[in-house]
Amino acid sequence: MLSPSPSCVTVESLDRFQANLQSLVAEKAKTLPSLRYCDLRIEVREEKGAVAENGSEKGSSEDYAFDFGVRVIAGGRTSSSGYYGKVLGTTDLSRLEDVVWDGIRQAHGRAHASARQKSQMRGRYETLGSNLTPSDLAPVVVHQATVPANFRVDPRQVPLTDTIAMAVDGCKQMQSQGSNIVYSACSASTFLLRELFLSSDGANIDQSFAQTEGFAIAICSSEHGNYELYDFTGHQRGWEILTEGYSNGPIILPNFMDFCRTLGADAVEVAAAPPLKPPDKEVTVVTNPHFNTLLVHEVVGHPSELDRALKYETGYAGRSWFLKDMQDNQLGNQIASPMVTAYSDPTMEGYGSFSYDHEGTPARRAYILRDGVLEEFLNNRQTAAIMGVEPNGSARSTEAQLVPLIRMTNTVFGPGQQDPQSIIADVEDGYYISGHRTPSIAESRENFRITAVKVYEIKNGQLGRLYRDGGITSDSRDYFMSIDAVGNDLRVNPIPNCGKGQPMQAKRMSNGGPTMRGIARLTGPG
Repeated sequence: MLSPSPSCVTVESLDRFQANLQSLVAEKAKTLPSLRYCDLRIEVREEKGAVAENGSEKGSSEDYAFDFGVRVIAGGRTSSSGYYGKVLGTTDLSRLEDVVWDGIRQAHGRAHASARQKSQMRGRYETLGSNLTPSDLAPVVVHQATVPANFRVDPRQVPLTDTIAMAVDGCKQMQSQGSNIVYSACSASTFLLRELFLSSDGANIDQSFAQTEGFAIAICSSEHGNYELYDFTGHQRGWEILTEGYSNGPIILPNFMDFCRTLGADAVEVAAAPPLKPPDKEVTVVTNPHFNTLLVHEVVGHPSELDRALKYETGYAGRSWFLKDMQDNQLGNQIASPMVTAYSDPTMEGYGSFSYDHEGTPARRAYILRDGVLEEFLNNRQTAAIMGVEPNGSARSTEAQLVPLIRMTNTVFGPGQQDPQSIIADVEDGYYISGHRTPSIAESRENFRITAVKVYEIKNGQLGRLYRDGGITSDSRDYFMSIDAVGNDLRVNPIPNCGKGQPMQAKRMSNGGPTMRGIARLTGPG
């Protein structure tokens, strides 16, 4: 690849520094006092995109992001971690090694100071101090690897005018579905990202990703009040995702114009439907794959993240119904029907696909629920060491400058054997729950309320009247235990805006599932 000029930051810029940065981490960093471990994450992202409202361009941009983050573990008998992150610019290219070395030194200073404080606390407070453990990392195989991006149309070669036209035309397609669409907005974006992960253990991992995404929102007026509907589409591919769509196995994505037309038509149809008046008892519900996308995300994916389960997030994001404490937890227990399996798998296609996480751990499928039994939490190397288990490659950050958090990847309910139409046909009196809108989840996610796009009556195995503003609510365990049918129609959908952490990190991943049938209470407006 051609070397860029010093004033230009591109993904190829990292070629000039990779060997020297590896030397800083694997050799020079080891000269720092009591250093046990060091890793460096550095990335460049080249991106462009546009936003339109009501059929007119609102804004567009073409830019790059360039940043790095360092973790150091240092100390004697009681070690600790120190982090440092920085956003970089074009002026940093000519002195990149010095900037990174300064970051390593600052991270080391923080780790060393923290380890000293922990050691003092251990001597001062007998009971509390005994809980201040070393910052051990579970072992992983050290890898050197290069993983290229997957695309047909390079995001960098897409004219900015094409992203503008895509957003503008998407709005027009939505508006064409009904005169009562009072507002429409679309965005279209595409980027190429390159990440380097280098460690003092000798890891040297070079991963690149293409990402293309579309967003659409429509607001309709009706006699029942305004109705808002929005959704995302996208994949780890090039611009062809929006122009042509994509279909492979459980991923079925229309081109962006069809996506916007369908969303506009759904908004018009649902806006005209009467609000649901829920019955005052539990009913049979059949949930479709799009609804189960949000259900698995909120009630299985987040509770399985071990930093949440170990109370790291309690103060601002809640706990996990999977784990009260190390002695009182659901590991190995039947908490769902034997028909329910759920897993997080970065090796399958989706928004959350990668070969190595941001600690250099190889990706693998992690079974959260297998045949209804809680089997595994999603972890990083430090929490894996606490639990005495194997790391499963779930540590990721939104940007290299930020500390990696434990994040679900492509997290889905596994498919069953039954035809989805037969699942509906077996219901004499119930409801079909289609699409997801808004979640309301308990602090430990032990119960939930999730609203749907569409709710249909089921009478004698046939879909009946359509309602708006409905959803379901239930105790999480009770609902999962009630599942008595699982379809063979697994679908995987993109989730581009999962927030977690302080400062907030919004991460992309995929979620999904098949058609499922269980027992829950319906909810109505308000």
